[in-house]
Amino acid sequence: MKEEHVKYLEEIAGQDKVLTDIEDKICFGFDSTRLQYLPDVIVKVKDSRQISSILKFANEYKIPVTPRGAATGLSGGCLAVNGGILLVLLEMNRIYYVNPIDLLVEVQAGAITVDVDKAASKYKLFYPPDPGSMKTSTIGGNIAENAGGLRGLKYGVTKDYVNSMEVVLPTGEIIDIGTRTVKSVTGYNLVDLMVGSEGTLGVVSKATLALLPIPPARASLLALFNNLTEAAKTVRDIVAEGVITATLELVDNVTINAIEDYLKIGLNRNVGAMLLIEVDGQQGSVDIEAEVIKKVCAQNNALSCKLAASEKERDVLWSARRAALSSLARIKPSTILEDATVPRSRIVELVEAVNNIAKKYDIMIGTFGHAGDGNLHPTILTDLRDKEEEKKVEKVIEEIFIETVKLDGTLSGEHGIGLTKARFLKLEISDEVYKLMKKIKHALDPNNILNPGKLFVD
Repeated sequence: MKEEHVKYLEEIAGQDKVLTDIEDKICFGFDSTRLQYLPDVIVKVKDSRQISSILKFANEYKIPVTPRGAATGLSGGCLAVNGGILLVLLEMNRIYYVNPIDLLVEVQAGAITVDVDKAASKYKLFYPPDPGSMKTSTIGGNIAENAGGLRGLKYGVTKDYVNSMEVVLPTGEIIDIGTRTVKSVTGYNLVDLMVGSEGTLGVVSKATLALLPIPPARASLLALFNNLTEAAKTVRDIVAEGVITATLELVDNVTINAIEDYLKIGLNRNVGAMLLIEVDGQQGSVDIEAEVIKKVCAQNNALSCKLAASEKERDVLWSARRAALSSLARIKPSTILEDATVPRSRIVELVEAVNNIAKKYDIMIGTFGHAGDGNLHPTILTDLRDKEEEKKVEKVIEEIFIETVKLDGTLSGEHGIGLTKARFLKLEISDEVYKLMKKIKHALDPNNILNPGKLFVD
């Protein structure tokens, strides 16, 4: 990048907020994938006006701009694949207010997810979307990827809680979209257009999010099974019984052993799979639903189904689930976390398909995920330094996606398409839809400067 361009960026954001050293570029060249792309310059912004000025400048000189939060993404969405400006929003982390009457919170895009939830908790409220990275991920990143989480079955995902946003368009205009009301059908639903657009259609700078009252009672259960298929059938049958759990998580034997190696909390290493289940609400309904779950587990040959006896025991169980990915990452040099999602009625078929693919290619796969909403994370454990192994892994990934789409599923339930899945996008969507998406992109970003190289491979 030209020296005068860097100087202009320093005028906008401040000299100390513009980084060009190679060490900084390397640090900001990664996300949570195995990929690396170095930007030409890193700019830490503090408000929408600075973002607007940078985007207008970038359009004039046709310089790529890549928005970035905490870089916890798993599809390469915040990597500067074409170099250019890396726009870092981490310092835009204010939580402006919590409105306990309207059940709303207004935050900047760089606010950390767990901090938003903590702010809400002071009013006996909570922010339901809870991605596995909630302790570090930002609201802007959650919006860009439409992040889900453990509570998705009952409470939905990020898109269900975004009421309004301040967005800077690729050409630099600052717009406010959405409302603070519960209902609105005024014009096109531009909020939903932006949510999940992976930073390709605009840069979210501020958002008003919906909150819910904290349920007064909850119960957590741990169910153990001989095999993954029985556990998956139980997931399907619990929902069929009319119980919508707050969380319904499946963990296979590979992952159980990885977690136990890491945390040493006394998990049974010999079982084929376990379900971590939580119900919440009024105490009476929680007790009834817990009994229904125990009955369904027994009908599906569960080895055991036990209720957590204390808050401490509950916290241990859920810390184990949240440690699944980091535990698996300790096994092999390379860890590839996928995001296959199918209708709940087909979760058994997906589990069996993944197992068959793992056997076919003699590849270790640890499977865990939000089975209650059909979202599984087959995690490939390998060593990509071995080129033959890398070829096998590519075939494994492709076959998992092919099987997922055959089962009426989707390539991504919560991680996004980004770089890693762009070449598979046409497995799921038609040529007509693909062209329509590109038309929308071109209408908002005629110079293709905002997060180029994502979603589309042509």
